[in-house]
Order: sequence, then structure tokens, then C-alpha cells
Amino acid sequence: MRSIKFTTAAFLMLMGTTVCAVAQDTKVWNNKQCAVVLTYDDAIDIDIDNVAPALDSLNLKGTFYLIGSSPVIDKRMAEWKKIAANGHELGNHALFHPCDGSKPGRSFVNPEHDLAKYSVARTVDEVRINNTLLKAIDGKDSRTFAYPCGDLTVNGVFFYKELEKDFAGARGVTGGMKAAGDVNLSDINSYMISNQTGDELIELVKKAQQSHTLIVFLFHGVGGGHSINVSLAAHSKLLHYLKNNEKDIWVAPMVDVAEQVAAYQKGKK
Repeated sequence: MRSIKFTTAAFLMLMGTTVCAVAQDTKVWNNKQCAVVLTYDDAIDIDIDNVAPALDSLNLKGTFYLIGSSPVIDKRMAEWKKIAANGHELGNHALFHPCDGSKPGRSFVNPEHDLAKYSVARTVDEVRINNTLLKAIDGKDSRTFAYPCGDLTVNGVFFYKELEKDFAGARGVTGGMKAAGDVNLSDINSYMISNQTGDELIELVKKAQQSHTLIVFLFHGVGGGHSINVSLAAHSKLLHYLKNNEKDIWVAPMVDVAEQVAAYQKGKK
């Protein structure tokens, strides 16, 4: 009997700890089951023509990671300003989107902007110059960074270490869902989306709801505009699911989520 009582007490203690952990995780997600961040890379026309109107029609906010040298910034500056004014984040995707051309499958890399030939100083300088451009567009000091091609290092050196004070966080390209305490703000997990169905995208969100975690979507083309693409129908189905379940799901720009996670992690130390 004594053994049974001990086991019961241990079970109740474990359950209490689990409930407390879930409560903490949902509190950091604005008292909702999970957090969802919608990110869109490369500053392409489709962001303005397809994505922003779809988000705005449902009052959902996302993050657009802009390449400073993209001609779409120059020719559509007023529209980017409107996107920012509507509550979306303009994130930093570097000035020239340099990728490491020494890696397999990187024949597309421009030799002039081959990260393998960069120095850490040049990498950092170009990212900071892009921040200046973005601030000129939206007037904001806080934003997040996204690694071009998911490359974290320059000749083996983790260059973001020099940029940590410039950003609220940095999005990577490795899939995964993390509880708030486990999010690595220097390499935030994300799911790169390419031709998934709407149901497949929704299933990912449901997993995040069940596990009380953060899920980040990484989109390029939406209804065209890029070789990495998702259909308009699939994207729309995901957005409508998020809107229909907004009482349980916190949808916010990456900068807002990163700042909240940072505060949560600091409070746990």
C-alpha cells in the first residue's frame, strides 16, 4: 500500500509539472495553443500581387524577407511601405543574398556574391547596409534576419555572432517545432514549403497546436513567381484555417514572436 501511495504521489507531481509547463508555453503564445509565423523570401512581385492582399483580406500579419538589391524594391517602393504600414514585418535577407557556392548543387550562385569568397566583415557590412535600407522604408529599428540559402558560416565562422545585437532573431531553414524555452533565436527552425497541399500545411499547424510549439512557414513563390512554389489554393486554405482558429493560434510576424520568446527565455534564467 505504501508503494502504491508513493507511485500515486509521484504521478500527481508529474502531472502537475506537465500542466505547469503547458501553461507556460501557452502563456508565451499569448495564451493560445501555439504560434505560427508566415515568412516569404526574396522580395518578389508575387509578395505584393498575391501574398499581401491575401493576408490583409483576413487581417493576418506575416514577415517578408527582402533582398536589398532586388529590383522589386526599387520599382515598387511605395507598395512595400504600405505593406509595412499594414503591420507586416520587412525582414533582412541580406543585400545581395550571398550563398556558399562551394556546396553541392550551388551552380546558381553568382561568383560576385559567393559567400565562400566573402569575409565575415563583408558579410556583416552588407547585412547592416540592408538594415539601413529597410529602416528607410518602414522607419523601424527592430526586425529579424533570414540566412540566404540557410548558410550560417563564412569559411567556418558563424557570422551572425557579430549581428546578434542588430536583430531580434534569425530564421534558418531546418524544419522543426520547438517549445518557447527551446527556440534557438540565432537559428529559428522553419519548414520550407514547396508544392504541399493545403491539407498538408494545416496538418503541420495541428501538430504545433498539440505540442504547444512554434511553427514557422518559409514560402517563396505563391501562385508562381519562383521555382520553389505553393499553389494559391493551398496557401489560401492554410490562411483560412488560421483565421478560423485564431482563438487557439497566435499568428504574428517573426519579430514579434522572437521578442516574446527572448523575454520568456530571459525570465527563466
